[in-house]
Amino acid sequence: MAAGTRTRARAGSAERDGAPHGADENRAEVLRAAAIAFMAHGYAATSIDTVADALGATKGRVYYYYRSKTDLFFDIHRQAMTMNLSVMRPLASSARPPRDRLVAMARAHATLVMDHLPTQRVLNQGVELHLSGRTTAPQRDVLDELMAMRSQFERLYVDVLAEGVASGDFRVLDPRLGAKSVLGALNWMTVWYSPRPDESPETRDRIADELATFVLHAVQAAL
Repeated sequence: MAAGTRTRARAGSAERDGAPHGADENRAEVLRAAAIAFMAHGYAATSIDTVADALGATKGRVYYYYRSKTDLFFDIHRQAMTMNLSVMRPLASSARPPRDRLVAMARAHATLVMDHLPTQRVLNQGVELHLSGRTTAPQRDVLDELMAMRSQFERLYVDVLAEGVASGDFRVLDPRLGAKSVLGALNWMTVWYSPRPDESPETRDRIADELATFVLHAVQAAL
């Protein structure tokens, strides 16, 4: 085989395996496929083979970016938390009254779950993995980092609830417990929500509005 032909063959193989051309998008495709696999099978039952099947590629394409399913799982968790924080921080820190901020946060939270269901479900699996203790010391270090991100996210709700209590808008004995209740209701969407093939944006808006209203009614003071 001529040198030029060998080079083209290697380049074609590299592109099919996700490198180097379009590396970011190829990595994102691997993460999306892995999130779908974890959502369908759970962490324990998912393997690199499972991810490759969901991706419609060979294991080599997955291994090019990730050495293990645990690395994949952690990266999905990290990217999802980064996305969630980037959406929620501006809403929590706005100059609007606590009541309006809480509604906006709950609505955005519900929308994140509906728009990114596989990755949001992986977040909940990450909590289960953390609580189970079935991890190595290095894995626990990474999980501790990811749980710290979750704590930052939860703190946004705690602070808004505390401000609402101080202003008389909310009736919550302990904003920390109140935040856990709110997050429990919103995160439970990852269990019961399943998009229909004909689901419209208007339907998703209605679901988000209903949940935001439920959250507000759960914490607001009697008029």
